[in-house]
Parts: sequence; C-alpha cells; structure tokens
Amino acid sequence: MSGRKRAAAIIVRDRRVLMVHERSRRAGLREWWTLPGGGIDPGETAEDAVRREVLEEVGLVVKEARYLQDLPYPSGMTSVFVCTVADGEPELGPHVGGPEPVGLDWVPLPEVEPGLSGVVPIPPMIVALPLE
Repeated sequence: MSGRKRAAAIIVRDRRVLMVHERSRRAGLREWWTLPGGGIDPGETAEDAVRREVLEEVGLVVKEARYLQDLPYPSGMTSVFVCTVADGEPELGPHVGGPEPVGLDWVPLPEVEPGLSGVVPIPPMIVALPLE
C-alpha cells in the first residue's frame, strides 16, 4: 500500500452513487469501479483535495464536503467525504498518469434494512477481474 494520503467523494443522486470506471495501465489490464478522488497534494487539506479531484475527474463542483471516515484503499489510506455537488451531469475528465479512466456511471445503492435508517453501505471500490 502506498504511503500517499488520498481523498474520495461519495456523491449520491436518486439513490445512486457516482462511480468512476478505471483500467490499470500495467500488464493484466485489470479494471475496477471506484469513488471519484485521488491523491492529496503537499500543503493541501483532504477536503481541498476531494473538491479538486471531483472537478478534475468528473467535472462537478462540490458545494459541501462532510468528512465521513478514513478507509484503506489499495493505493493508500483515503479520507472519504459525503459530498453534495452543483447541478450538472458528470463528464469523464482527462487524467494524466495513474490508471486510465474509461467511464463513469450512477450505481444503484443497495436496499437498507428498515432498522438501519440513515445508514447506507457504499463500497469505496469494486474490482472487476478477468474470468479467464
């Protein structure tokens, strides 16, 4: 796991969470779905990083970012924020270095038990491996 700290955004609309589809540029071409986000630059706060990364990766402006928790990602510990964004549709932005962005989608949230009101389990990363 990398030592670089990261930030990621949970953005929900109509009971769907925005996920970015990425592909490794290394041998094997593994693919995965992940929350919008990325590395925290030197001198940048985690909240500033999540705002910048959401704008760069999916073209949306974060209006509010509420810290949720730190989670381990394969690429490093990640500060996860629940974000509200300005109106507009997400668009995949150009990304320099790192994994290749290949798409984005609104993924339906899982149903939540009635007794767990207000708790929504959102996986920070969904990995897709070749079946061959």
